[in-house]
Amino acid sequence: MGCFVNPDNSGFQTALNAEIYVDKTEIIGYTNRVLESTDAFICNSRPRRFGKSITADMLAAYYSKGCDSETMFSKYKISQTGNFRKYMNQYDVIHFDVQWCMNVAGGPDQVIGYITENVIQELREFYPEIVTEEVKFVVEALSRINEKTKARFVIIIDEWDVLIRDEAMNHQVQEQYINFLRDLFKGILPTKYIALAYLTGILPVKTQSALNNFSEFTMLDARILAQYIGFTEDEVKELCVKKNQNYDEVKRWYDGYLLEGYQVYNPKSVIEVMKWKKFQSYWSQTGSYDVVVPLINMNFDGLRNDIITMLSGQAVEVDVSSFQNDTVHFENKDDVLTYLIHLGYLGYDQTYQTAFIPNEELRQEMVRATRRRKWDEMISFQKESEALLNATLEMDTDAVAAGIEKIHMDYASTIQYHDENSLSSVLTIAYLSSMKYYFKPIRELPTGRGFADFVYLPKPEYREDYPALVVEMKWNQKAVTAIEQIKEKRYPESLKQYTGDLLLAGISYNKKTKEYQCKIESNHD
Repeated sequence: MGCFVNPDNSGFQTALNAEIYVDKTEIIGYTNRVLESTDAFICNSRPRRFGKSITADMLAAYYSKGCDSETMFSKYKISQTGNFRKYMNQYDVIHFDVQWCMNVAGGPDQVIGYITENVIQELREFYPEIVTEEVKFVVEALSRINEKTKARFVIIIDEWDVLIRDEAMNHQVQEQYINFLRDLFKGILPTKYIALAYLTGILPVKTQSALNNFSEFTMLDARILAQYIGFTEDEVKELCVKKNQNYDEVKRWYDGYLLEGYQVYNPKSVIEVMKWKKFQSYWSQTGSYDVVVPLINMNFDGLRNDIITMLSGQAVEVDVSSFQNDTVHFENKDDVLTYLIHLGYLGYDQTYQTAFIPNEELRQEMVRATRRRKWDEMISFQKESEALLNATLEMDTDAVAAGIEKIHMDYASTIQYHDENSLSSVLTIAYLSSMKYYFKPIRELPTGRGFADFVYLPKPEYREDYPALVVEMKWNQKAVTAIEQIKEKRYPESLKQYTGDLLLAGISYNKKTKEYQCKIESNHD
């Protein structure tokens, strides 16, 4: 048992000892399935605080010869699989965290030397007659051990990309690190001595030619590992029952990542709200927040408009194919948005190839980031949006119509005048300032023939002072028709349990005159 080679299972035991642990051991079923095959080279990239290190510790505890983990895993889902014991504690495991190594090695330029020296030293303790003093490289040691004993290794690297991200301008360190990875994982020899290679970090590996034999599982395309990247909806519901927590509130605040049909939640935030019963953003504690500010302030055409659009609750199209998987070569707004997806600040809809802000927590973080370096256009826009909200609450229909028209022309001019569903984007952008007092608007009918309505529910702390809003958008019809339609439907589904004040707003757009009209009614009328 060593620090890097054949570690014990104490790292994973620490996670199991926590007040809240959600069983993700079934991921081992997949790694067992691909062991000792060309599919056994895996890079599972996730944002910070999505359980990367816990998963790495879990795999080490399961495969390492340095411990006996049968009792530990017997309580969890993996124990129900047929080959549960077949591979348990049967492999020499090499496990290290590049971030930790960089901290203790004396700097980024010392990392590879530090890892090499310590791994070889520990391998020598296990195989003294094979790993002799003249062995200077890890790949040489592994090849010799495999040649003499036929042993295969499980190699687990946590924070694999920290040198790629943090030392992007240090070409010497980058080259040294890439060569180290290339020697370790590429070519014929690694397929002989590696049973499983599992890398985890924030960035995927596809543009790193040293690792192009890895299968990637990312926030863009999680595939079979989607349910293991974060907490699923069923897991969160179960936690809410155990901890007597309001599931609807948890969903509003922390839900939103779309991965292969799963609604995925950030584990860190869910665990914190379960423990402390306080709905707030826990994301700024992750350490990646300061990265966002310079990203969203990059001077790429259309980037700031896209940020405003997403803050309003809309999605924007994004081309994720050009991203170079580093933190230097940003060529356009799509590269910035793609990196924000990998960081976890944006969600990604693979079907429609769009980016969006997943939930209230992330929306607050993005608003905070825009304020760190004030945008003139954002300041002006917020004032106009606040004036529009106030006019709506005061039932000033002329001011509402004029306000929406101005915001459309100034900030949403790229949206075409062709149907209600397109114009509904104008509406959500125009009411962006409402997000201070209201939750993200609920789109009752995302598609439909002839109507598109939104429901704005006030946050609990504002419910006494702000009414719920139901806004119906009509195209080439009268505003009063929109009001009548809301009433005919007997209010949207999301209002069934709502007992506070309510405003109905019908907004119409005339294609010929290019003018808006508005009618507003109160439930007290």
